[in-house]
Amino acid sequence: MNNRRGLLQLCKTISLVLTLGVSMNADAGLFGFGDPSWKEEVLLHDGSTLIANRSQSYGGYLEPASRERQVVEEIWEFIVPGTQQKVIWKSDWGGTNEDNLSLLVLGFLGNTPYIATSTGLCHAYNKWKRPNPPYIFFKFDGKVWQQISLNEFPAEFVNVNVVVGGPDQENRTSTLSIAKIKEENRHLEAYRRTILRMPLTPRDASIVGCPEPTGPDGLPIKGGFKAPFPIAPPNTAEDKK
Repeated sequence: MNNRRGLLQLCKTISLVLTLGVSMNADAGLFGFGDPSWKEEVLLHDGSTLIANRSQSYGGYLEPASRERQVVEEIWEFIVPGTQQKVIWKSDWGGTNEDNLSLLVLGFLGNTPYIATSTGLCHAYNKWKRPNPPYIFFKFDGKVWQQISLNEFPAEFVNVNVVVGGPDQENRTSTLSIAKIKEENRHLEAYRRTILRMPLTPRDASIVGCPEPTGPDGLPIKGGFKAPFPIAPPNTAEDKK
């Protein structure tokens, strides 16, 4: 009888461990223990859509009070519409070649992919030479991503069409619809919801900028813009290949 009870208890224990293991694996991406991946339904300027795969890798916490770990790398994968070409966009938030760029817009003219990004931290904004309007644009030439100017970025691409920074934790394991993407972005600053073509000005009282870098004498470094807008970290995180 004792042996039977012992065997029954052992079976219950094994069952509990297996259940907890499955649960933890399922929730790893949700609660930040693993590297989550999900899909986003991207609305393109011509009304068509595509599904992009997105993943993030995490490092440590920025500070003791942080609720989430810092994103150190983000990868986007998608197929160019009308072709079989797979393209990858990668952003590094913690390595030696960190670029700290957050994707805002993914668009296509013909078979050519374009993206608009913004910087997530003030030091990254300085690294990218303090652009105003606050964006860094790229065009895929078939082999590598090439940085382009605002004038070279197609005027057709106006609305931000991906989740900026990253979605809420519970949405990092599924496919985010167009409606859900808009909902996730609804509280963002205007320049992170629509691509602006004119420089932002200090007269906009709702906008606070990153301090302009200064030299040893405490004076602003010549040639640098003063950014009249916030460059806040995104909700989450190599030179372009």
